Amino acid sequence: MDNWTVRRVTPEDAGRMRALRLEMLADSPLAFLETLAQAAARPHESFRHRIRQSSSGSETAQFIAEPPGAPFIGHAGGTVLPDEPHCTVVFAVYITPAHRGGKALAQLVDAVADWSLACGRNELMLEVVVGNERAVRAYQKLGFADTGVRLPHPTVPVLTELQMRRRI
Repeated sequence: MDNWTVRRVTPEDAGRMRALRLEMLADSPLAFLETLAQAAARPHESFRHRIRQSSSGSETAQFIAEPPGAPFIGHAGGTVLPDEPHCTVVFAVYITPAHRGGKALAQLVDAVADWSLACGRNELMLEVVVGNERAVRAYQKLGFADTGVRLPHPTVPVLTELQMRRRI
């Protein structure tokens, strides 16, 4: 059953966001820009600061899927792309394994898209590790298309990422 709410993070979410971030990094280490060890070593105040910055404004936002009284089950962030002011980069997308293949991904991406439009940006862009076909298919179902652009992975040089975009 889809018993959760998708909403923008608030400063009070820092502890649960830290727990979700550590889960994200343990489950999918190649998908994010820091390691589990780096995140675990970061002081709690660092998580609080990041969440505070993402809880309001038009530069960066983070959204979570929250079941009542339970840990978060998903996350998606968005940030302005400095060289393309009409575009929002979708980042740190994660769905807990038990909820993959359901509606949480679409709801989180829709929340980023709604925020992006409210900020005057009408395009979403994201990057996926080449070979992660499950993620590529999931994003294609949400209207993203492979742009043909390939980039080196930012932290693992032997990997390549493919860029996907969607107009909103």
